[in-house]
Amino acid sequence: MNLSIETPALLFSATSLILLAYTNRFLTIAQIVRGLKQNYEEKESSKTLLEIKNLNLRLTLIRYMQMFGVLSLFLSVFAMMLLFIQMPTFGIYLFGSSLLCLLISLGISFWEISISVNALRLHLSDLIDQEKSK
Repeated sequence: MNLSIETPALLFSATSLILLAYTNRFLTIAQIVRGLKQNYEEKESSKTLLEIKNLNLRLTLIRYMQMFGVLSLFLSVFAMMLLFIQMPTFGIYLFGSSLLCLLISLGISFWEISISVNALRLHLSDLIDQEKSK
């Protein structure tokens, strides 16, 4: 099986965009956590504390998403280097590892999105209950 040096390079744009999206999610959640922490310090609420714990889990997942995304990009570049120095067998295995890391990153991203959607549904359940009681 032949793998050209251009094939691992195809991951660059996709991985870069994914990492940018992960960073934006991280920054948004970090800002929300800061606001909730200030809110909790002013008025201790178990609901706010649960939201902070949920966001803390999401921040941890985003960290792993970023880590596997960066590792995917690193392995892809390393695979290109191996292909360049005429070591195609190792390059193919490294590129496969790069794809696996990208899959893990995307899987964790799916998990984080699921947690986010469930948290939003729980947050909106108060409004739905109020609407039903009218």
